[in-house]
Amino acid sequence: MSLGLWGKLGGAGLGLAAGGPLGALIGAVAGHFLVDREGSLFGRTPREVVFTTGLVALAAKMAKSDGVVTPSEVAAFEEVVRVSDEERAGIARLFDLAKATTSGFEAYAQQIAEAFREEPALLEDVLDGLFHIAKADGAVHDKEAGYLRSVAEIFGLDEAAYTCLAARHLRLADDPYEVLGADRALSDADLKARYRALVAENHPDRAVARGLPPAAVAIATRRLAAINAAWDRISAERNLP
Repeated sequence: MSLGLWGKLGGAGLGLAAGGPLGALIGAVAGHFLVDREGSLFGRTPREVVFTTGLVALAAKMAKSDGVVTPSEVAAFEEVVRVSDEERAGIARLFDLAKATTSGFEAYAQQIAEAFREEPALLEDVLDGLFHIAKADGAVHDKEAGYLRSVAEIFGLDEAAYTCLAARHLRLADDPYEVLGADRALSDADLKARYRALVAENHPDRAVARGLPPAAVAIATRRLAAINAAWDRISAERNLP
């Protein structure tokens, strides 16, 4: 995330534009960030601000549900939400505020779901980022798993989409086909077509071309790596060229 986006118009204006619990968080850090964006004070809140504030808020609530924040989880969080040294304190403040608010994670998740209803891939990106953080200490614990499934339900992900996403992180039944969301009965040609479609859909260059937030691009990069790793295993298993 580039926090240069939060600038000269002030967090309070962006908070009013966003509304809801995420708007309250943005408004609470007014004066701590400067926002460099075009448009009127109460214009449409930039996608990047909503995406990253939402990801930080849900990560904070996940940490609260688990009760412990490990150094490895902090490192994983910083891999997704990339900030400069001078911006680090601001993100930490946002994380702590979200963790301490009385608003439940459901309120944040619902607002994100509504904000990106027309871009469901961004909802998967948020959940993908949360999985990356949750697994950083070597395991997704029961409370984290329940939390992630609840967020997925609020986002409207069906069971197949959730299983495909989770398999990229949890290695469900150690099955690379789950990662591709593909049936083992598919022919080699159909399976290869599925793989190529996923690569095209999830390539970071496509995310950049669509103007997605840097956090979403970082998530897409890791997702593509998981897809490629699954394909390598399937190719070896089927002796595909």
